[in-house]
Amino acid sequence: MYNGIGLQTARGSGTNAYVQRNLSFVNKLKPKVEYKTEDDIKKLEASVNRQPNEAILMHQRKRQIEVKCLELREKMEEQGYTEEEIETKIDSYRETLKKKAEEAIRKKELFMNFDENGRPL
Repeated sequence: MYNGIGLQTARGSGTNAYVQRNLSFVNKLKPKVEYKTEDDIKKLEASVNRQPNEAILMHQRKRQIEVKCLELREKMEEQGYTEEEIETKIDSYRETLKKKAEEAIRKKELFMNFDENGRPL
């Protein structure tokens, strides 16, 4: 049996069970082509060009602040500051960075290096 066509077995049928395709058959039904409408195209573009998640952007900003604080901590440890001095200076530096980030968000400016889609550069 070939693609569900023909006999299960040629025994008792009087044929050799050879199946041929009917080459003279013409399919009169053409498959209908579905073209995309303007609404479909707009929906697809909207899904591609969606706005970045604000929570992810805020997390990236916080990460950048902590990275800068860690870099300052390493420099201060190399210079020989005590732990108490390091903690106080890093806390004040962190607060100034947070204030700058909040001001940048209010002004719709980019505090960190992000492109127009919110991805880090």
